[in-house]
Amino acid sequence: MSEVLNVEKLFGENVFTLGKMQERLPKKAFAEVKRVMEHGGELDNATADVVAKTMKDWAVEHGATHYTHWFQPLTGITAEKHDSFVTHPDENGKMLMEFSGKELIKGEADASSFPSGGLRSTFEARGYTVWDITSPAFLKEDATGVILCIPTAFCSFTGEALDKKTPLLRSMEAISEQAMRIVRLFNKNTTATKVTPSVGAEQEYFLIDRAKYLQRKDLIFSGRTLFGAPAPKGQELEDHYFGVIRERIGAFMKDLNVELWKLGVTAKTQHNEVAPAQHELAPVYETANIAMDHNQLVMETMKKVAERHNLRCLLHEKPFAGVNGSGKHDNWSLATDSGKNLFKPGKTPSQNAQFLLFLAALMKGVEDYQEFLRATVAFPGNDHRLGANEAPPAIVSMFLGTELTNVLKAIEAGVEYKPADEGELKLSGNVLPALKKDNTDRNRTSPFAFTGNKFEFRMVGSAASIAGPNVILNAIVAEALEEFADKLEAAADFDAAVVELVRETVIAHKRIIFNGDGYTDAWVEEAKSRGLLNLKSTPEALPYMVKEKNISLFVKHGIFTEAEVRSRLEISLENYSKAIRIEALAMLDMLFKDILPAAALYTADLTAAAKSKKELGIAGSFETELASKIATLSSLLYTDAEKLKAGLGDVVKTSAQAEADYYHDVILKDMGALREAGDELEKLMGGKYLPYPTYSELLFGVY
Repeated sequence: MSEVLNVEKLFGENVFTLGKMQERLPKKAFAEVKRVMEHGGELDNATADVVAKTMKDWAVEHGATHYTHWFQPLTGITAEKHDSFVTHPDENGKMLMEFSGKELIKGEADASSFPSGGLRSTFEARGYTVWDITSPAFLKEDATGVILCIPTAFCSFTGEALDKKTPLLRSMEAISEQAMRIVRLFNKNTTATKVTPSVGAEQEYFLIDRAKYLQRKDLIFSGRTLFGAPAPKGQELEDHYFGVIRERIGAFMKDLNVELWKLGVTAKTQHNEVAPAQHELAPVYETANIAMDHNQLVMETMKKVAERHNLRCLLHEKPFAGVNGSGKHDNWSLATDSGKNLFKPGKTPSQNAQFLLFLAALMKGVEDYQEFLRATVAFPGNDHRLGANEAPPAIVSMFLGTELTNVLKAIEAGVEYKPADEGELKLSGNVLPALKKDNTDRNRTSPFAFTGNKFEFRMVGSAASIAGPNVILNAIVAEALEEFADKLEAAADFDAAVVELVRETVIAHKRIIFNGDGYTDAWVEEAKSRGLLNLKSTPEALPYMVKEKNISLFVKHGIFTEAEVRSRLEISLENYSKAIRIEALAMLDMLFKDILPAAALYTADLTAAAKSKKELGIAGSFETELASKIATLSSLLYTDAEKLKAGLGDVVKTSAQAEADYYHDVILKDMGALREAGDELEKLMGGKYLPYPTYSELLFGVY
C-alpha cells in the first residue's frame, strides 16, 4: 500500500503563512503587518525588525542557512541571489545568525545584466528588490540547501520597473480603485474596501525521457524540435486525452503535488492532455500576484521533479510539429474582499445589473484594446500555436454563450428577456440521475471565453509569465470602469443610467462577441468584415504596444511610464530575433555535425552493398535507388543550409523592428525549407544511422 499523505498537514508546510505569523509575532506587530497587507503603506523599522527575526527563526528551524529576494525580471523567469544569515562572530568567536528588517524589506541586485529595453545603460548597475508583503515568503529545498525566498519587486536605481511584478501590483491598485467606485454605487453600505483580480493559471506541459532529451541539440538549445518526421501514430485516435495516467508519469505527478502543496500551491487537477506525452495541472484561483508567483513555482518545480524521475519537462508552446502544442489558460475574475465574485451572474443574469455592468466594461476593454491583448501573448513559441487549429486563433474575440448573448440582445432591443427552459438531461431510465441542463455549451476555440463565473483567456503561452496578460486585463477594465463611474456618479436616475449605459456599450462593442467555431476560414473573413485584427506573427503584433492610446492607458493609471512601455517592446523584439537566431544556428549545427555525416555514412554503406551484390550477380536496385534518394536530399539540405547561413550573415539591423521582421520573413522561411528536406531524409534513414531519437521514441518512449 502506498504512503498515506496528510495533505491538510502538508499544505503550506514550507510557507510563512499569515497563520504562522499570528502564532509567532507579538499581537501589535501582527496587527501592523495585517494592516499593511490589506491597506498598503510601510512597516515601521521596529516592526520590520521583529518580523524579520521571526521569519528567520522559523526558516532556520526548518534548516535554512540563506535567504534570497526572489524576483521576476524581464527574462520571464525568476531570479535569486543567496545571502547567508551568518554575520561576524561575537567577541567569544560564536557565529551569529541575524536578519534585519532592512534586509527583509529592501535588497540590492545588479540591474545591468538583466533586460531593460534601454531603460538602463550597462554601466548603471544598481537595482533594488522590494518586499511584496502580500505574497508569503517560502522555503525552497534543493541541492543548495534550504533557502528562505522572499517575493519581491525589482526596480532600477531611478525607480523604473525592471520586472513583471511591479506593473501587476500597480494594475491591481488601478482596477481596485475604479471597481470600488462601481461597487459603492450599487451598495452604499458595502463592507468591501477593495476589489482584487482572481486568477487561476492552468499549466500544460510535455514529459519526455531525459536521456533521449539529452541527445537532441534542438531541444537543449531552443526548447523545441527543429527536425523530426511524424511518428506513425500521433493524436488522431484521441486516446491520450483524459486517458489512464501511466505509472511513471503518475509517480512524477504524485511527487509534484507534494512539492507544490508544501509551497502552498493549490494543485487541484491533473490529467493527460490531447497530444501524446502531454499533460496538464490546474490550481485553485487566488489573488493575481500570488497566482503569478505560484505559477512560476509550478514551472520551476515541474522541471526539478522531472529530473528526479529521469524525465524532462518541456514548457515550450510547440515542442513537436504535427501534434498539439501547450498553452496556459488564464482564468480571470474580480472579487471584493467581502467575498463577492463580480462576474458571477446568479440565477437571473438579466436582472443582475451590477454583473451586466462589469460584463459591459470587459466587452468594451477587450474590443478597444484587442491588439494589445494579442501583443501581450506574442513571442516565437506562441506563433506556432495560435491559429493552428489546436489553440485559439490569433483573432481576439469573446465567447459569452447562448444565454448571456440573448440577454445582451434583449437589452440592445430594449425588450424583456425571457429565459429558455433549461430542462433536464435524462441519460438512462432509473439508473442514472437526471442532470440539470446548462444554459450554454463551452467553446474551446474562443480566445476569451466566459465559463460560468470567470473569463478564460486561452491565448497565453505555456512558458510565459501570466503577469503581462493580467496587467492588460486589469488596465483595460479599469479604464472602462472609470468611464462608467464618471457617468453614473453624475446621473440623476442611477438605475435608468445603468440600463442605458449597458445598452450603449453592447451596441458599440458587440462585434467582439463570437460564439461560433474560431477555427474556420469563414470566421477569418467575418472577423475581417467586423474590423477585428488578425495579427498572425509576433513582429506584426508587437508594434501595437506603443500605439498612442495604449501608452496613454498605462500612463494614466500609473501602471507604466511611456519609457517602460517602450522598453517592453524593445525587449520583446530583441528576444524574438535572438530566439529565431538560436534556432537557426542549432539547425545548422545539427545538420553539419550530425545529419549530413550520418546520411553520408548510410549512403556509403548502401553503395558498398549495391556494389557487392553486383559483383555477385545479385540485383541491388533497392540499395542503389535508396542511396540516390538520400544523396539527392543531402545535396538539397546542403544547399538550403548554405542559404540559411548566408541569410544569417545578412540580417537587417537598422532597428529592432526591422531585425525581427527579417528573421520572420527570411530566416524562418529558410528554416522551414531546411526542415522539410531534413524530415524527408529522416524517413529514409536506417534506424542505427539516425543521429538523434525520433518522434516515436520521444513521444512514446516514456511508457
